[in-house]
Amino acid sequence: MTMIKIDQYFDPAGWQKFTKAAEGRETPFLVVDLSRIKTKYAEMVGFFPKAKIHYAMKASPAVEVINLLAELGSNFDCASIYELDRVLDCGVEPSRISYGNTIKKAQHVKYAFEKGIDLYATDSEADLKNIAKHAPGSKVFVRILVQGSETAEWPLSRKFGCHPNMAIDLLIQARELGLVPYGISFHVGSQQKDVAAWDDALAKVKYMFDWMKNEEGIKLQMINLGGGFPANYISEVNPVKVYAEEITSYLTDDYNEDEMPEIILEPGRSLVGGSGVLVSDVVLISRKSDTDLTRWVYTDVGLFQGLIETLGEAIKYPVYTPKMETSTSEGTVVLAGPTCDSTDIMYEEAGYQLPEELEIGDKIFWLTTGAYTNSYSSVEFNGFPPLEVVYID
Repeated sequence: MTMIKIDQYFDPAGWQKFTKAAEGRETPFLVVDLSRIKTKYAEMVGFFPKAKIHYAMKASPAVEVINLLAELGSNFDCASIYELDRVLDCGVEPSRISYGNTIKKAQHVKYAFEKGIDLYATDSEADLKNIAKHAPGSKVFVRILVQGSETAEWPLSRKFGCHPNMAIDLLIQARELGLVPYGISFHVGSQQKDVAAWDDALAKVKYMFDWMKNEEGIKLQMINLGGGFPANYISEVNPVKVYAEEITSYLTDDYNEDEMPEIILEPGRSLVGGSGVLVSDVVLISRKSDTDLTRWVYTDVGLFQGLIETLGEAIKYPVYTPKMETSTSEGTVVLAGPTCDSTDIMYEEAGYQLPEELEIGDKIFWLTTGAYTNSYSSVEFNGFPPLEVVYID
């Protein structure tokens, strides 16, 4: 894997904001440029003008991010009552919040309902009955299982969603239980590189919409397209514009303008990923034998300080060090974290290249680390504190 150039990711002024914020601070820490989130949100709204954007809180649940997106008019997708409390504490109205987790305690449904939440995801009969009992009259959308795991860099398991036939049964049951059978949701996998994954899913949804209307007299009103739109890591991805054009064309092929359902999007990674740069120091450089060609580069950030998505080398972050600008030779490295845990290795097989001139104490910048980093950071594994975050705008 060849060394990156910083101008592949930032213009000089944009990069200078990060390096200035990083000056004089003890590593590791994450720098988040809120203005980049603002730009991405405006982009998303521009590409999907008729859709409702429900920001996937779990990508970065910081108050600074919530306040910014709330001001811009975003809605929010919460995975727990703890995320819900945080959004409500920021002054967001309950009508702008959905409870998007299909796995929730009955008392948490009750709590959310009492706080004014009336839009819930479900994928099982037991959960549906909980919603009917503790959030009566609410709107429910059923999540279906779809394909996409082969082409997503962070594929999803079968943990969420159900077979379309079961989803139909649940929507019928929702009506019988006094709930509003509102719509259908799916998620094609995170960092999804294949735009056609949405086409396959939407074909299933169209069939379900027609079946419900014709066979049950139930007019579903909403499609939740989930997230999965990619951030700019190492591998090349289409810009969000391409996804938007394709998805819009699938939808307009399937539905006339007067019967177009409400569209919900749940972007997380694509909104906030590019806003963050994780700053680390090289702690140690070593080899495993005298003849070993591969250097082991240990940094003061690892799987447990926010880089958990390198698990299985799934997400490949762009890695930058200033010496790349002047280096005359490069070599393959293994990148590993600082903890006393043998799994704390970010990249062993990927073949990352770093300058031969790299030394202990040099800075390593992990680019596109604004999503799924600080919220994934451990509390005190090996005594290391949670990842510090610096917000700039």
